[in-house]
Amino acid sequence: MLSHFYFAEVPIFLTISTGSAPRERVLPLLSIVIKNTNKIEYSLPFLIFLSFLVFIVPIINGQGFHLDAELLNRAEQKYGKSARLRLVAWEDLIISDNSKTDREKLEKVNDFFNQMEYVEDIVHWGQKDYWATPIEFLGTQAGDCEDYTIAKYFTLKAMGVEDEKLNLTYVKALTYGVHHMVLAYYPTPGGVPLILDNYVTDIHPATERTDLLPIYSFNGTSLWLAKQRGKGKLAGSSSRLKRWQDVMQKMSEDNLGS
Repeated sequence: MLSHFYFAEVPIFLTISTGSAPRERVLPLLSIVIKNTNKIEYSLPFLIFLSFLVFIVPIINGQGFHLDAELLNRAEQKYGKSARLRLVAWEDLIISDNSKTDREKLEKVNDFFNQMEYVEDIVHWGQKDYWATPIEFLGTQAGDCEDYTIAKYFTLKAMGVEDEKLNLTYVKALTYGVHHMVLAYYPTPGGVPLILDNYVTDIHPATERTDLLPIYSFNGTSLWLAKQRGKGKLAGSSSRLKRWQDVMQKMSEDNLGS
């Protein structure tokens, strides 16, 4: 067993909703945050997260997912006609899915996104570390490990896979000696996860991925730090969470909606 694939939960985000709470329960919290915050800049990340819960979570939970015409037109203008076709293919992957098991969904999504080209951020975006939305990733048909993982995560959620089963996991890829990100799917709480990776394209259980050393893991609501010899150990900076907030904010501006 790979004991280093089990995580100790650290309460980074306040969990307000599992994605199914009605908006009227969430929206009043926006004004509460503003009224009770001495310095408004402290509340902005929280407001971004709340807006994600209100406007994006229902969509990525498969509730009326579609890409509107304006978004497709903007994508075509920015990235070319082939980008529109890729986005339409993504939409079709989600809305036409009739998989009977989560494993079927994992295979479809993993194969779909692993067709994209791997390009380092500094080359692709002119930045050392840039986390793209699925729109940007598919639009440019390229990205690095975070982009593959983020796209797979949101797509599987849109196809009905429960958020608590999915963790975006930051690891050390021992074969290459680099930091890397993969998507971990937990069939059962505390069980051995399946790993979706762009380096190794087939899906394998974590017990077979001895080339990966987990550092931290997160999803839409929480962050976990990898256990080392049974003890939680801080291994990443808060800037990683900031990039996750940036992704959610960009998605809220992409006009995904029904």
